[in-house]
Amino acid sequence: MDPRDDAAAFEAARPTLLGLAYRILGSRAEAEDAVQDTYLKWQAADRGAIENPASWLTTLCTRRCIDLLRSARHARVDYVGTWLPEPVETPADLDPGERLSLASSLQTAFLLVLERLAPKERAAYLLHEIFDVPYPEVATALGIQEAACRKLVSRARANIGQSRARHATPPDRQERLLAAFQAAVASGGTGDLAALLSDDIELCADGGGKVPTVLHVLRGKAEVLDFIGRALHDYWSPYAWSATDINGARGVVLRKGGAVEACVSFAYDEHGAATNIYIVRNPDKLARLGG
Repeated sequence: MDPRDDAAAFEAARPTLLGLAYRILGSRAEAEDAVQDTYLKWQAADRGAIENPASWLTTLCTRRCIDLLRSARHARVDYVGTWLPEPVETPADLDPGERLSLASSLQTAFLLVLERLAPKERAAYLLHEIFDVPYPEVATALGIQEAACRKLVSRARANIGQSRARHATPPDRQERLLAAFQAAVASGGTGDLAALLSDDIELCADGGGKVPTVLHVLRGKAEVLDFIGRALHDYWSPYAWSATDINGARGVVLRKGGAVEACVSFAYDEHGAATNIYIVRNPDKLARLGG
C-alpha cells in the first residue's frame, strides 16, 4: 500500500475512532491518547497484510480503550468530589437527524449511565448499538466468541433501557431553561427557573480537587435553587456567558478574564423538565473548550 494511502486510510477512520474512544472513556484527552497509540501501531504494522484497515483500527483502538478504562476506574476511587465526563463542544450545523443521533449518544446523562457497565460490556454496546458494527466484528474486536458478545450487548441494552437518558428534548425547551438558569444566576431570583425543574432535580459539580466547588450532590428543588440563587449568584454573576452545544445539547461556557472557568450542561425527563445540572470546573477538563 502506498504510504499516502496508508495515511488516508487512518485519517478516514480517525473521526470514528475518536468518537468511539471518547464514549468508552468519557475523556477527550484519554480518547486522543488512545487514537494516537492506535496510529503508532498502525505505522509499525505490516499494512499490506491487513485486509480491512477500518476493522483492524477499530479493534486495536477498542482494546486500548478497554485497558485505559480499567486503569481510569482504579484512579477514580481517589477522585475528589463528583467525577463527570469531560465536556465536548458539538457541531451546531448538523441536520435534525444527525443532531438527534449525535445528542442521544453524547449526552452527559447517557455517558454516566455507561459508567455502570463493565469495560467490555460498554465497548460491545457502543460498537454494536451506536456505531452499527456487526456482531462478528465486535466479537473479534473484544477477543470473545460471538455468542458471548451477543450476551454482553443484551445485558448492556437492558441496563441502558432502564434509563431515561436517551431521548430528545425540543431545542426551544433547552433554550428556555438555559435562559432561566442564566437569569437566576445573574439576579439571584429563581422563580422562573423553578418552574422548569423536576421535583427530584440534582446538581453536581466536578472540580477534581483542583478548584473550589460543591463536593456532594445537591438534591431537590429547595437545595438546588438555594445554591444557584446564593452561591452561584455571588460567584458567577460577573462571568461572561457563551451559549453553545455541549455533548449534543444546549449548554454554556463561562469565562473570567477570557479564561474558561466552568461549563454547564443539563439532562431532561421525557416531559422536558430538567432532572440534572452538571457543572464542570476541573481545569484539565475545560482546556479544550472555547478554543
